[in-house]
Amino acid sequence: MGRDFPAGTSLSATAGSGGSVPEPSLPTALGNRGYTPSPVSRRPLGCLIEIAETLVLTIIIFWLIQSFVAQPYRVEQESMSTTLEPNQYVLVDKLSPHFDSYSRGDIVVFNPVLRESTCASDVTGGFTDVTPYIKRVIGEPGDKVKLVDGNVQVNGITLDEPYIRGVETTPLSGETDWTVPADRLFVMGDNRMNSTDSRSDQIGMICTRDVIGRAWLRYWPIDTVGILQTPTYPDVPHASPLPTAAPTP
Repeated sequence: MGRDFPAGTSLSATAGSGGSVPEPSLPTALGNRGYTPSPVSRRPLGCLIEIAETLVLTIIIFWLIQSFVAQPYRVEQESMSTTLEPNQYVLVDKLSPHFDSYSRGDIVVFNPVLRESTCASDVTGGFTDVTPYIKRVIGEPGDKVKLVDGNVQVNGITLDEPYIRGVETTPLSGETDWTVPADRLFVMGDNRMNSTDSRSDQIGMICTRDVIGRAWLRYWPIDTVGILQTPTYPDVPHASPLPTAAPTP
């Protein structure tokens, strides 16, 4: 049987009378170059390094997206029924609020803390260290919000709120009239009979600095997928924002 030889190795022979051409030995075929075995392939190690680099890059990108662009949240409360039900998942936009302020009708996710003097002050109470809340913006900075006969008035105009399914809006802490400061928002849940919101002294009007972002997409369960539409209130006049109070020295 013949042998395989390195490329470039040529064989020449002269046939003799009645004889056969002998096959050269391995050292003769290789000449004086000697024989060096092929090094062990490093391809498996290279693949592992590439996989590790890809995983690290994916984790970094995922963290950046969740920190600055969008973040998923699971609804745990009933305060937004029937717009959002417990165990549904929403995607919260954290990027666009840096370029566009929150508007009346937006559904926002926020940390339910209480800053009694100004939004620049430290947390003084409220539901600290708990799951973020999700509510709807009713009053923008400068708005005058008032509860009248089970309805919500903003700047003297009664809001058309089909998302509350005809339920009356009643006071929670005795107050029925609020003016929204420049750095705060007045929020309420769509389930007005079961919502701790800006009507309550436990939360009050929330500071915009405590808002995590704007919920814009319901994506789970799959049969509930849809964009969370922001209602418009064309009859409500815009109020001039109030000046932000100076921080307490």
